[in-house]
Amino acid sequence: MALDVYVGPLTRYYAGAWESVVETAARKRGAPRPAGSGEATGTAPSQDRIRSRVIAWRAMLAKALGERIDVPLDWDESEAAPWFTHRPGWDGFGSLVLWAAYAENPSLRMPAVLAEDWDDDVALARSTAEGFRSRYSHLVRNVELWLPVAFEITFEGEDVAGRRVVMGSVTTLRRQLADLNAATWKAPAADVAAWGRVPPEPRTVEGCARYAFAILFDLSRRAYAERLPMKLDH
Repeated sequence: MALDVYVGPLTRYYAGAWESVVETAARKRGAPRPAGSGEATGTAPSQDRIRSRVIAWRAMLAKALGERIDVPLDWDESEAAPWFTHRPGWDGFGSLVLWAAYAENPSLRMPAVLAEDWDDDVALARSTAEGFRSRYSHLVRNVELWLPVAFEITFEGEDVAGRRVVMGSVTTLRRQLADLNAATWKAPAADVAAWGRVPPEPRTVEGCARYAFAILFDLSRRAYAERLPMKLDH
């Protein structure tokens, strides 16, 4: 199963008025967009109707969070708002999560390649255990949606579609990713950018983690600069 990361208004996301990098490449080659993929089929839901749902959901979420956030939960949901996307894949994202977990559990030995059941990894279990204060909480705690406001907690709630998901903060994720680089690779910006250009071969945990790190760091930077949500799509 593919894993993409989307940054942009949630209205556009739920309307299907965006495309992955793979779909963009296929479109440029002249391949038709698959049936059921939103605007290309003429069946995309109305963005105006979805926007009202997103704004109502956002208001309810802000009320539920209350004093746990000290700035308005607000961002641009218009059609004019920019959007960005990239595909780290599950092997990239999973490797990055494990890289972070092993960075804060150095007594454990990290596997060379990502196991199929990587989400049951012992280091990840330690990093997500109740009471453990992870330095990379907004990466390792199964977060699917990062909101463009600053807060330290992660929490579970319903997304716009009514699914139970874990949410975090774009601001905190961006800082934690920078901290992870500083604690492990210590790579300058030019090197990080180069990591995200081509998927690694061979596909080791570290190689895949670097690839995903470059993608998430760039997208979290864009989400922070534009004050937009960031979401996993799978």
